Amino acid sequence: MRIRKLTNRLVADNRGDASQLPQSPIDWLSHPLGRFFKIEAAAGLVLLFFTLLALYLANSPLGSDFAALWSTSIAINLGDVEFERSLRAWINDAVMTLFFFLIALELKRELVLGELRKPRLAMLSVSAALGGMIVPAGIYLLFQFGEVGQHGWGTVMATDTAFVIGCLALLGKRIPKSLRVFMLSLAIVDDLGAILVVALGYGKQLDLFYIVTALSGFVMIKAMSLLGIRSIALFFIAGGAIWLLVDASGIHPTVTGVILGLMTPTNKWVSDDRLHNIMDSVVASPPGERWAANSIDRKVLKTAEAAAREALSPVERLELMMHPWVGFVVMPLFAFANAGIPLTMADFPVSIGMAVFIGFVLGKPVGICLFSWLAVRLKLALLPPDLPWLMIAGGGMLAGIGFTMAMFIANLAFSAEHINAVKLGILSASVFSALFGLIVLWLATRSENPAREDFTEQPRSH
Repeated sequence: MRIRKLTNRLVADNRGDASQLPQSPIDWLSHPLGRFFKIEAAAGLVLLFFTLLALYLANSPLGSDFAALWSTSIAINLGDVEFERSLRAWINDAVMTLFFFLIALELKRELVLGELRKPRLAMLSVSAALGGMIVPAGIYLLFQFGEVGQHGWGTVMATDTAFVIGCLALLGKRIPKSLRVFMLSLAIVDDLGAILVVALGYGKQLDLFYIVTALSGFVMIKAMSLLGIRSIALFFIAGGAIWLLVDASGIHPTVTGVILGLMTPTNKWVSDDRLHNIMDSVVASPPGERWAANSIDRKVLKTAEAAAREALSPVERLELMMHPWVGFVVMPLFAFANAGIPLTMADFPVSIGMAVFIGFVLGKPVGICLFSWLAVRLKLALLPPDLPWLMIAGGGMLAGIGFTMAMFIANLAFSAEHINAVKLGILSASVFSALFGLIVLWLATRSENPAREDFTEQPRSH
């Protein structure tokens, strides 16, 4: 009996292997790593690790060397135009463009293919995002109006997507899908608003010649798409050239990533029916020597490879490609370059740090809850049945984690004299918001009781 079971298992395994790619010795390492990278919280954990590492190095005997590293000047000369920045600035302005590109891709996918294509559900996230930007900025200005930190109001407007999704992942299946969609959509709209703030509020003196030239570059990108060019490498090269033009124009260059992301098509080049027909033609060709040489069968195989790739829209394909690079390289690198601050209050202007802290910790949940409630009461938005207000309050607290975009805007808005106080306010607000947001969400999901259902249904009875 045992021999028969073993034989059946081997036969089943062999049949399964026939439909899989061949196994390699490296799979013992790559498969566990692949599973790790698919975990929602993984990017947040990597980001947290490099944040703590930067804090440790900044407050260690290596602190001065660590700070000097990011101040290293790097210049690129193109004719009469010179692009010179510190290493930290190149990361913040150039590398982070990929982050903004991904945010724009996610926004366009949600608007065209995802949950945001449903107007009333979309309005809940959009309204919450608007409240999560306006109220914190107003609270910050209440404390800093007429003071040295007045120009930094944009710092408290954004939400860190990776940390928020990572915190939700810690609660596992206790969190309904509606809250994940709500928070992800809110964070995307939030980041887009912050990007507009960067473009309008923290740019330099504008150069009309380079603006017109950059606009011509975007027109060229559109023409390349209409002509049917599908080489990602060519588009990235063209995008890099446009980035240089936008930077020279005086507009913050990260806006390039946003525009290119929103320009990316959502239509598939190969339809599902055509893909199935092409795959059927591959199956109809018997394997063997006919795949070799320049035979018709080999051309069919190459056609099938291209069809499988192009069955996803460019937005989906680029998002899948960019997400691990942004989550596990770009954002940790940004954190490593910007989170290293000396943890001493000796020379810090406390008022600025406190304004940032209160803006995030109080302004975010109040703004999100208030604007969401108004949108539901005015029947502009629809509250999902499994999303009670206590969960929205907990999500609003988590939105006070403004790490990445907050640091980004702070570097533009504040001088070296004040930047460390602002960063300390951002870090402390993020820790406080994460802890209390998780506590509120844990309480909101502690039990499935009638009170929760009544609370969820309450807004719908008005």
